[in-house]
Amino acid sequence: MDSRIVDEIRKIVGKENVIDSLEERRCYSYDARTDGTVPELIVFPSSAQDVSGILKLANKHLFPVIPRGAGTGLTGGSTPVVEGVVLVFTRMNRILEIDAENLIAVVEPGVVTFTLQQEAAKQGLFYPPDPASYKYSSIGGNVAECAGGPNSLKYGVTRDYVIGLEVVMPTGAILNTGVRTMKGVVGYDLTRLFVGSEGTLGVITKIIVKLIPLPEAKATILALFNEVEDAARAVSAIIAAKIVPSTIEFMDRASIRCSEKASPMGIPEEIGGLLLIEVDGNEEAVAPQVEKVRAILAEQKVVRCEVTRDPVEADKLWQARRVLSQATYNLNPVKIAEDVVVPRSEIPALIRVLEGLEKKYEIPILSFGHAGDGNFHVSIMIKDTPEDRHKAELAVKDIFTETVRLGGTLSGEHGIGISKSAYLDLELSADVIAAMRSIKTLFDPNNILNPGKIFA
Repeated sequence: MDSRIVDEIRKIVGKENVIDSLEERRCYSYDARTDGTVPELIVFPSSAQDVSGILKLANKHLFPVIPRGAGTGLTGGSTPVVEGVVLVFTRMNRILEIDAENLIAVVEPGVVTFTLQQEAAKQGLFYPPDPASYKYSSIGGNVAECAGGPNSLKYGVTRDYVIGLEVVMPTGAILNTGVRTMKGVVGYDLTRLFVGSEGTLGVITKIIVKLIPLPEAKATILALFNEVEDAARAVSAIIAAKIVPSTIEFMDRASIRCSEKASPMGIPEEIGGLLLIEVDGNEEAVAPQVEKVRAILAEQKVVRCEVTRDPVEADKLWQARRVLSQATYNLNPVKIAEDVVVPRSEIPALIRVLEGLEKKYEIPILSFGHAGDGNFHVSIMIKDTPEDRHKAELAVKDIFTETVRLGGTLSGEHGIGISKSAYLDLELSADVIAAMRSIKTLFDPNNILNPGKIFA
C-alpha cells in the first residue's frame, strides 16, 4: 500500500492504532476455519468517524476494507480474499447503556456477548442469543452473521433482538437505522437488511438490542437413547406437544464417543443418541414442563433420563456438549464444519442421509447441534490429504443438495462467507441472487467493502 495512504490512515485513527508488521498482519488472514490473504494493514478504529474517514479514503484510492470482530467465524466472513485494510473492532468494546426501564442496551461492536449477558443479568435482564463462541465472540460479528445458538428454539436469533444500528456506509456516510422503541415501521427496515449481511453492505459501529426479563427458574434434562432415530423422534414429539423448551441439543453416536474420550461422563457405549433439554420460566411453570417432557421421553424409548435444577449439576450435564467441538479433532486433524437446517419433521431423514454419506465416502461425519430448531452442525473429520479433501468436497455438496431437497437451508447461523458461496444457487434462484447483487452494487458502487463474500 502506498505509504502516503498509510500516513493518512494514521492521521485518522492515530499511529498507535495501525499495525503493519508482517507477523501481526498474518494473524488477521484467517478466522476459526478459513485461511485467506494476508492484509496490507490492520487498523483499530475507535469511532464511527474513524471508520467513515477510512472508507472515504478507500473509495478515493480504491482499496478493499474488511470489517472484523473477534475472528471466531466459521465461513470466512471476515477473512480477506484480496489485500487491503482489515478494520478490527475489538477496541470498540463499551457497553454504552443498559436501560432497565425500556428493556434495551446500547453497545459497541467489540463487546463480547457473554459480557453483555452478565451485565444485563445484574439488573435482572436477559440477552438470549448465545452462539457456541459466546464467551469470546463479539456482538458486531454476531450481528453481521446473524448468529444463533442453543437458545434460538425459544428465544430466536440475533436479528430478533437488534432494533437499531449505527452503520457507516461504504461511501463513508454514517446512518442511524431503526428505533429505541418496541415498535417502529417508518420507511424500509434497513436494520434487518444490515443484520446478516456479513460486512458487505456497511460497517456496524453501534448496536441497540432489546432485552427481556431474566427467567426465574430453569431445569436441565439429559436424555439418552439406544438409537439415534429415537432421539430425533423425541424432538418432534416434544414440539408437537406444544412444549417449547429454551434448548434442545442433540448428539449422535460418534459425537458422544468423541466427547466421552475427551471428558468421560459414564455414557454407555451402546448409546446412539443424546438430547440435552432445558426448560425455563417462572417457578410455577418449570416443574409441569419437566414432567411433560419426561412423559414424552418415556414414550420415545428413552433409556436414561436425568433432571436437575441445580446450576452446578446442570453444568456437569452440559460437559458432554461443551467439550465436543475440540474433541472431534481426536478423530482426524482437519474439520469441515457445516450448519444446515431442515424442518424438524425431516430430522430423521437428515440423519439417515448423513449415515449413508459416511459409509459412501468412508470418512467420519458427526452430527450435533440445535435439534429443537432443526439446525444441525455437521462435522466432517478428515486427514490432511488430497484424497480426503476431495471426498469431503463431494460429501459437502451432497449434504447441501439433500438439505435443500428436504426443504431446508444451507446455513442457520454461520453465514455464507467464502466457504459456502459456490453452493448459493442450490438454494436461491438466479433472480434472487441478481436482486442481492444489485443491492450490493447500490450500497457499494466501488466494491471496496468486504469483496469476494457471499457471491461466488
